[in-house]
Amino acid sequence: MMLPGLAMARSIGDDIAASVGVHAVPEIKVFDLKEGDQFMVIASDGVWEFLSNEDVVDIVVQCDGDGDRAAKEICARSYREWKAEEEVVDDITAVVVYFTQF
Repeated sequence: MMLPGLAMARSIGDDIAASVGVHAVPEIKVFDLKEGDQFMVIASDGVWEFLSNEDVVDIVVQCDGDGDRAAKEICARSYREWKAEEEVVDDITAVVVYFTQF
C-alpha cells in the first residue's frame, strides 16, 4: 500500500492516512480572557520547533500592536532558526491578534 508523506497526511479527508491512524481533528483549548491579556498567537508546529513561548512573546511585544509585523517577524525568525539547524524547513505559519478591548 502506498502511504502519503507527512505533508499529505495532514489533509482533511485523506482516507489512506486515516487507515493508519492519522486524523484531522484539531486540538482545541478554550481560555477565558482576563483584563491583563494583551494578545494571542496561533502558530503551526514549525514555529514552535525552535522558538520558545518566551521568544515569541518577546517578538510580539516589540511589534507594538502591529499584528502583521509580529506574524512576519515570528515566521522570519523561525525560518532562520530552521535553516541554521536543518536542510529542510517545516511549515511555518503564525497569526497574531492583539486585544484592544473586551
